[in-house]
Amino acid sequence: MGKGGSDENMAAWLLGVNTLKIQPFNLPALGPHDVRVRMKAVGICGSDVHYLKTLRCADFVVKEPMVIGHECAGIIEEVGGEVKTLVPGDRVALEPGISCWRCDLCKEGRYNLCPEMKFFATPPVHGSLANQVVHPADLCFKLPDNISLEEGAMCEPLSVGVHACRRANVGPETNILVLGAGPIGLVTLLAARAFGAPRIVIVDVDDYRLSVAKKLGADDIVKVSTNIQDVAMDIENIQKAMGVGIDVSFDCAGFNKTMSTALGATRPGGKVCLVGMGHHEMTVPLTPAAAREVDVIGIFRYKNTWPLCLEFLRSGKIDVKPLITHRFGFSQKEVEEAFETSARGGDAIKVMFNL
Repeated sequence: MGKGGSDENMAAWLLGVNTLKIQPFNLPALGPHDVRVRMKAVGICGSDVHYLKTLRCADFVVKEPMVIGHECAGIIEEVGGEVKTLVPGDRVALEPGISCWRCDLCKEGRYNLCPEMKFFATPPVHGSLANQVVHPADLCFKLPDNISLEEGAMCEPLSVGVHACRRANVGPETNILVLGAGPIGLVTLLAARAFGAPRIVIVDVDDYRLSVAKKLGADDIVKVSTNIQDVAMDIENIQKAMGVGIDVSFDCAGFNKTMSTALGATRPGGKVCLVGMGHHEMTVPLTPAAAREVDVIGIFRYKNTWPLCLEFLRSGKIDVKPLITHRFGFSQKEVEEAFETSARGGDAIKVMFNL
């Protein structure tokens, strides 16, 4: 199944620290409920860069060569015998995680927490930066006509923001603080606005990223320091910029300082949602926050978000196009350049491959 016509199926393999190589990738046989998809747009995520630089991300460790990439969209090439909802030629966005559907968490609908989850480019599962992949049809979502394949690939990061907003019950009366204006902070800003949040303030240490957040519709921006000693001053500046009580804070960085700031800035009875995972362990002022009944909410990836993401994009409630800052083709040289661009940060927000 590694052949698409006479073309060998090629993929970007992570072979070691800072070592990516385009090599042949043999696909599994097409099951009755599977589809074969020709990849057309694949984005680079922070986790991909972590794997490239360190061969690990949180508790997941790369122990053998692995195909990278998980933010993706493409065109259906072949469908399994039992697939009724898709046909060759359909443009689809792929949800990258295959859960078991048998465990208690899956049965109660929280399949993102499935211990048996097989997720693109989370070791030892291969990812999707390849000419073609095989994937379950029920995790391939048809794109509306007015949505590009690149926008389809952006449903994956956008899903994190949508899931965070659902977990925190964001609505038209929720005033929002977002800490971190990287790709996930920015999609959380866009999702919160689409969910009806009336006022959103975003903070970061970087002027360029704050300027992007402002262009994307943040009501105010606050530049903060990297020094943990400045938390009290930062909280004061953030609350002044907000002007009203902060109902929900989204920490999209996940460091001691950002979490301490979020816990202190959020109003009594509010919520802090930890989205980013910068530090594995943190020391934060939890007791004073608990005494103000500030709820701390964790999120992991997403569940049942693709249909809503596609509707937000179709209707124009969310525009992810400005987040895509750099584009590369699928050659050895361009794959290396793309990952270097993403890792450098600077003016790069979302780096996208066009295959």
